[in-house]
Amino acid sequence: MMQQINLSGRTIVITGAGRGLGEAFARAAAANGAHVIVAELDETTGAATAESIKQEGGSAEFVPVDVSDPCSVEAMALAITARHTAIDGLLNNAAIATGIGGKTFEEIDIETWDRVMAVNVRGPWLVTRALAPLLRNSSAGGRVVNLASDTALWGAPRLLHYVASKGAVISMTRSLSRELGVDGITVNALAPGLVRVEATDYVPQERKDFYVNNAAIQRPQVPQDTVGAALFLLSDLSGFISGQVLPINGGFISA
Repeated sequence: MMQQINLSGRTIVITGAGRGLGEAFARAAAANGAHVIVAELDETTGAATAESIKQEGGSAEFVPVDVSDPCSVEAMALAITARHTAIDGLLNNAAIATGIGGKTFEEIDIETWDRVMAVNVRGPWLVTRALAPLLRNSSAGGRVVNLASDTALWGAPRLLHYVASKGAVISMTRSLSRELGVDGITVNALAPGLVRVEATDYVPQERKDFYVNNAAIQRPQVPQDTVGAALFLLSDLSGFISGQVLPINGGFISA
């Protein structure tokens, strides 16, 4: 059983929390005492995740958002502000990962490139900007955790748009840590490996085997492998850690 990290009294916004890794983050945060705001594009899965958390005794609510749309992000922030005077954590998880790999840099079309950048890079910036006033109001000390990827650390081929977007998230994390540090807000990034979720079902078996065979811990990575680090970075235990990137991939590659 995972060691409990106390998030009692903390309100945490998690984008893309309707399924996959985001859902795992949301459930774990709620199980450790947080009130979780499930911010999700898909209203069906987002509402279902929030309702399921409540049925299991946790505290959660759902707010719809398209992180690539500035108007939608502002509407999300207004909806949260209407119910909360502060938030204590933001986990920027929403991203495009499904069905975009396998093409060389010469084969990627401009429309797909722009869509990946709009969601994976502009999205975390827009959401952080919109929720910064509420993070500054946190009496517990605001925490921002960005989901990067270890693909940006080793330069995964045939995935340039995604790799570039996650490299941007890492750089943005370091810059934001300095801008928000003056407000006592920490900003860090997680760089998971190939997590086995619905979004990665399409990944060829050859790439899946490559991750397992070249890691120190040679087994497939599942959502729970990443959850503990996220909870730590959202908790009081990480109050003097900021601007850092933590690879979580069984020792496949380090930062």
